[in-house]
Amino acid sequence: MTDLVLKPTPLQDKRHELVLASMSAIRRIVLANAGLAFSIRPSSVDETELKEAGLREGWPPATVALRLAEAKALAVDMPDAFIIGADQILSCRGALYDKPEDRQVAQDQLLSLRGQTHTLHTAVVVCRNGRVLWQHVSEPHLTMRLFSDAFLQTYLEEEGERCLASVGGYRVEGPGLHLFERIEGDHTAILGLPLLPLLCALREMGVIIS
Repeated sequence: MTDLVLKPTPLQDKRHELVLASMSAIRRIVLANAGLAFSIRPSSVDETELKEAGLREGWPPATVALRLAEAKALAVDMPDAFIIGADQILSCRGALYDKPEDRQVAQDQLLSLRGQTHTLHTAVVVCRNGRVLWQHVSEPHLTMRLFSDAFLQTYLEEEGERCLASVGGYRVEGPGLHLFERIEGDHTAILGLPLLPLLCALREMGVIIS
């Protein structure tokens, strides 16, 4: 699948092809809002297997996210293209959370996060010709308020299947923002793609004119 932004920023060097190795709608929006032209090439990496292997070996959450981001980018075979891979893991009190499988799992996750501060470990890498050129992990902290059970049920009904698309079962760019008391850190990292560090790296690589 190829999806090109129609009006790339003139600051982008069009001689260098940029690829997003993800089907995430919000990552696509974040990158597109920066005015960049890119194609989408989702990889076929078995994320569950890699996560389980990392947990068995005792990797910290940031390392798990980073290895997944690397695997996604390296799995895309496009010679000379600059390939962006990203992944996100949520941790809270020693437990790791992923995208909920169904509404009941989403409800259980949100109940366990209620009144707590959790961390989003958001990793992004840039690869080219099978080599990792750059990597970065942002770790924003988010504190959920002590929302009522009635609010939670209303929220889940309002969000429906949308709450299954993000780690933890919420979208801060949508009604999920009502779940929170305090948010600290890079907003784009919370959305799944730390944009400012990525843009800086792309400038250093010559993909964006400095």
